[in-house]
Amino acid sequence: MSTLKGTKIIEIAGIGPAPFAGMLLADMGAEVILVDRKQNYGKGSKFEVSGRGKKSIAVDLKSEKGIELVLKLIESADALIEGFRPGVMERLGLGPELCLQKNENLIYGRMTGWGQTGPLANAAGHDINYISLAGALGSTGRNGEPPSPPLNLIGDFGGGGMLLALGICAALVNVKNGGKGQVIDAAMTEGTAQLMSMIYGMKASGFWTDQQQSNLLDGATHFYDSYECKDGKFVSLGSIEPQFYSILLDKMELDSNEFSEQMNKEKWNEYKVKFNEGDNSEELEQRIENIFKDDQKVKLRYPENSASGIKRIINNFSQFLSLVSISAMLIAGIGIANTLLSFINQNNMSIAVRKAVGFYSGNIKTLYYL
Repeated sequence: MSTLKGTKIIEIAGIGPAPFAGMLLADMGAEVILVDRKQNYGKGSKFEVSGRGKKSIAVDLKSEKGIELVLKLIESADALIEGFRPGVMERLGLGPELCLQKNENLIYGRMTGWGQTGPLANAAGHDINYISLAGALGSTGRNGEPPSPPLNLIGDFGGGGMLLALGICAALVNVKNGGKGQVIDAAMTEGTAQLMSMIYGMKASGFWTDQQQSNLLDGATHFYDSYECKDGKFVSLGSIEPQFYSILLDKMELDSNEFSEQMNKEKWNEYKVKFNEGDNSEELEQRIENIFKDDQKVKLRYPENSASGIKRIINNFSQFLSLVSISAMLIAGIGIANTLLSFINQNNMSIAVRKAVGFYSGNIKTLYYL
């Protein structure tokens, strides 16, 4: 994708959501220059997926020359990304006020957990803390059990990095339309609350309750949940719409009259007990094939001797999305495919960075290349 081709973004090295935002922008064609710590020189890893598509330069940010170098980069940049705690960039001499003086069209993107101000602004925290305060964590898990951390997808990446990338893109459009640069302040707590908009709307209407596993999308229903199979693996089913629910009952050879009150909450537990009777009598592969036996768009392949478990390959995926009647995923032991990263030759990268900041062989000793 090249929608951001010609856009230069400076990313101050960090972890989690800020690098993820930089990765998304690089995926869209932006030139992202990662300013890494001097001590990280030569320690890059091909498994750092968030580094894909980026150029890297290692700089001593505690030195005057290092700060001068970053400011030089900023002069010709369209955006900057940083994910430190409030005040860190200011203490380094790279705060938004100074950077916007150097480049009035700069988009200064900031990523924090609690926000730049407020009682928790300087408190330590992680994804699980942010999504707790926003109400997302308490909406997960089985009834009577502690909430289950949904990895760090909601706070770090959905409510954090992705929201920051969206804000930067919107600000870039503003500059293109004649506006000036600005600060984009993204906080994972606030971003998570935005992701919960639909849930809070349903709660306000009375359709959603605070009790775990008592709602449409949290595992309470018989038609939107996961079920264990004979081989210990799991299949997830999602058939919310009436027409898909009808097909699901037909495929599973269940009496539609017996399961007719699909959206009656009082019936969900009863239906689930009946729905689950004998459900683990077949192995996962056979279970899926039986459900999709009339749909030639779905084909499953299982890798031999795969320690990571099952991988699903769906042919003609775009057609599948529009035609398949039942949403089925293999949720246990899904193998995560390795992402192959393309790295720039060190010499070529050095030349690219030198040209970007205007430094050449005469003062190359002030630069450190990753």
